Amino acid sequence: MSEHGSPARVLAFINQKGGVGKTTSCVNVAAALALRGRRTLLIDLDSQAHATLHLGAEPGGPSSIYPTLVEGQPLAPTPVAPNLDLVSAETDLAAAEADLASADDRQHRLARALDAVRHRYDAILIDCPPSLGLLTISALTAAQQVVIPMQAHFLALQGVGKLLETISLVASTLNPSLRVLGVVVCAHDASAAHTGEVVADLERFFDAARAEASPWSAAVVFRPFVRRNIKLAEAPSFGKTIFDYAPLAPGAADYRAVADAIAAVSDALPRVVVAPRAAELVR
Repeated sequence: MSEHGSPARVLAFINQKGGVGKTTSCVNVAAALALRGRRTLLIDLDSQAHATLHLGAEPGGPSSIYPTLVEGQPLAPTPVAPNLDLVSAETDLAAAEADLASADDRQHRLARALDAVRHRYDAILIDCPPSLGLLTISALTAAQQVVIPMQAHFLALQGVGKLLETISLVASTLNPSLRVLGVVVCAHDASAAHTGEVVADLERFFDAARAEASPWSAAVVFRPFVRRNIKLAEAPSFGKTIFDYAPLAPGAADYRAVADAIAAVSDALPRVVVAPRAAELVR
């Protein structure tokens, strides 16, 4: 995140497990930031193009990310709402890793493309694919900050541990400025005791990392949690954000507050950081 007049910080929304609310979070946080007056760019880096469809746009076309990654063309963002632009995905992205296999600069192409447009935005959000392949590594190389949407289940904790290993590797080799902002808890059920236990485990893990030189030493579990809300599931089928589809729904209130929380943590982090060491994970 950045203030007007300085280059945007780039936030990667990432979870290698599908169906956890990653795209829903990325799209609605981007929309909430735009509604707050922040000039926002959303990059759809997933070949399923769910973020593109969620915003009512067609996959591919002149705004596609594919020519930028494979052919080195400049980004061509398309306005989709006031203060909100989109770089769309397409199914050809599924072949991008093979197309780039022999390219020496394959991990850095997205970063260079974003550097050329960062001065135009206050925030750039990347919806990463549900995998830890080249496209995700490219996003982590381009980003300064990471947001991890997840559902509060035990197996999700194991996935976060693997994800943090990848983030640590990228921070120690490709992008020493990379930092984890925190976790967005999606589809939250306050009546489930297991949910509270998982959140408590996450918070203990982050608290224990405060004194470490790891990329997640300042990470938090964002409040509020995003409540389970059928309107959030319905909105993409109409090509609308939750704010356009059901602005009074609990999901809209939650994502407004989550976006504010993410912006506050992002803005509070220093713009220049030292290279972290590769941290040993506790999980």
